[in-house]
Amino acid sequence: MALGRGGSMWLSLAVVLCMSIAGSASEIKVGFYSDSCPKAEDIVKTELDKAFKASPGIGADLVRLHFHDCFVRGCEASILVDSTKGNIAEKESPPNETFEDEVFDVIDTIKKRLESTCKRTVSCADIIAFAARDSVVHYGGKYYSVPSGRKDGRKSLINETVDLPPPTFNLTQLTAMFARKGLNRDDLVTLSGAHTIGVAHCPSFADRLYNYSGTLKGDPSLDYVYAKKLKRECPPGNTVNEVDMDPQSSLTFDSGFYKAVTTHRGLFTSDQTLMSTYATSNKVYQYAKNPNLFKKAFATSMVKMGKIGVLTGKQGTVRANCRVINYS
Repeated sequence: MALGRGGSMWLSLAVVLCMSIAGSASEIKVGFYSDSCPKAEDIVKTELDKAFKASPGIGADLVRLHFHDCFVRGCEASILVDSTKGNIAEKESPPNETFEDEVFDVIDTIKKRLESTCKRTVSCADIIAFAARDSVVHYGGKYYSVPSGRKDGRKSLINETVDLPPPTFNLTQLTAMFARKGLNRDDLVTLSGAHTIGVAHCPSFADRLYNYSGTLKGDPSLDYVYAKKLKRECPPGNTVNEVDMDPQSSLTFDSGFYKAVTTHRGLFTSDQTLMSTYATSNKVYQYAKNPNLFKKAFATSMVKMGKIGVLTGKQGTVRANCRVINYS
């Protein structure tokens, strides 16, 4: 994930959006299922623990899944919906095609367990939010309470994934995209820290190696030694190889990402651009030096992001199958 045009227009827009978000998010709360499905979060964690044993890196994709869900239509599980004959869904878009099937399969497994315990009670949107939190904790991040009570949406449209920040964006562009979701630059710098875990496919940063800004050359801001390493792992035209986003500790939720960015080893343009202003670079240095400060801030920003465009009450539904929309 990577993220503005500053100015009064974006500030006004952010204020309006924040008011809208607050209005819909006011009905979600910590412990929403304490009476209707008291074991809900325990069931999510139990199934995730099994998934981690089978696929140690799956949690990074579950964190990314939450981000990709919330940035398109809000946190209402539209990313889980399968395409039909009459509709191409979000998961078919290029940014979402990189999710392995196992990511959606583990959500299905959790949903099946919950349906057998508390039928049509726990939404798919809340499952995503719980799974993202538990993944952060699994890798060493800070535990945070997840407000719940989201409902699932009734639409999933591939063309709406234009709301996902691409890894090629600079700070101005990213700030604008985040502002449209009611998130500020501190949230941008903080949430980018999710790149401390997981992998990236070569095409997502190949431009920095071979054709930066149409120059047919590499990005001069990328550390030379790191660039040589990436070229070995991602030769020209390779579309299948993967590299660790944080080579030193890709399965540990720490401040390694920020340390890499301070030494010009941010993998994406959207990572390295965090060093382009005094305010954002100062935040990067703070997090690089103080992992606990980063982990606390990340938990706060995740809760904030989890309130984007949520549906509550009759605004949405609770799907029996996360892949299929309920119209009732």
